[in-house]
Amino acid sequence: MDSSESTSPGHPSPSSPPRRRFLNAFLGGGTFALLGAIFYPVLRFILPPEISEAATSSVTAGQVGDLKPGSGKVFRFGNQPGLLVMTAAGQYKAFSAVCPHLQCTVQYRADMSQIWCACHNGTFNLNGQVVSGPPPKGLEEYQVDLRGTEIVVSKA
Repeated sequence: MDSSESTSPGHPSPSSPPRRRFLNAFLGGGTFALLGAIFYPVLRFILPPEISEAATSSVTAGQVGDLKPGSGKVFRFGNQPGLLVMTAAGQYKAFSAVCPHLQCTVQYRADMSQIWCACHNGTFNLNGQVVSGPPPKGLEEYQVDLRGTEIVVSKA
């Protein structure tokens, strides 16, 4: 009986099991990496990062001189948009830029001197109160402070 006859055709040679273990580990690791690459972005989208209340209690909305009287701009207040308005009299006002009707982003319309929601043509006055349209309540008003040349907006 020579060495070629010692192994039958259906049985692997003694050096085969380590090779098979390596290939199984390699393919298993590749499958695990593929599943991670698919599901990690999905989970990051479904579970957004938590932002602490302390981090969003006040933000710098802009610099003095950024706005002209009778104009406004949208700024980031934590994970929500905010709206900073400089009235024609030169007073700064800030509100949540999220319409309470369908959570659309509102904007300041200088031609109407009002805050306007484009989704269903809702309008708010410069105190955040509903003037017309379907919004069920007014906008949340924020406190505005000037610190040097910075315009700092905080929750009241």
